[in-house]
Amino acid sequence: MEEEIEFLLDATKERMVGAIKHFEKELLRIRAGKANPVMLDTVRVEYYGSMTPLSQVANINTPDARTLSVQPWEKKMITEIERAIMNANLGLNPQNNGEVVMINIPPLTEERRRDLIKSAKAEAEFARVGIRNARKEANDEIKKLGNNGLSEDQVKDLEGEVQELTNKFTADVEKLLEIKEKDIMTV
Repeated sequence: MEEEIEFLLDATKERMVGAIKHFEKELLRIRAGKANPVMLDTVRVEYYGSMTPLSQVANINTPDARTLSVQPWEKKMITEIERAIMNANLGLNPQNNGEVVMINIPPLTEERRRDLIKSAKAEAEFARVGIRNARKEANDEIKKLGNNGLSEDQVKDLEGEVQELTNKFTADVEKLLEIKEKDIMTV
């Protein structure tokens, strides 16, 4: 019985950590007006007949806070990379100088900043839902254990532990969201 309880708590914590990690990854994709190579993670380039992530055919750097540079490993890929960035509908305007694709990141308007904050809040809500779903599944398992001989006190204690985990991870989501909001609103 102890092993089952330990496994249940570990699995619940793992699911909640997974929700936080996914949230962090999604926040990276929400650009805050600063150049970040992660902004190009979704770009795929036709490379020898297959669609390949941009990061596997070029180096992506940030020479300054408002510029991304994409240096292809093969020069003949430069126009293909430029086309792929345009087709990705990221609102970016790549320019190539024959060797490197340069992308200037335009400053965000007030309206765009508000839209980005809405996106961040929506992602935060998805993370909170993931955490609550992990809590619900854990509580369902705890009830099953209660039906299979676990005392009422042990059931209450376990439910309390799961709720503490839920509170901790929900607070983590709030902190991450607050940091991202500040980042987006910083001009």
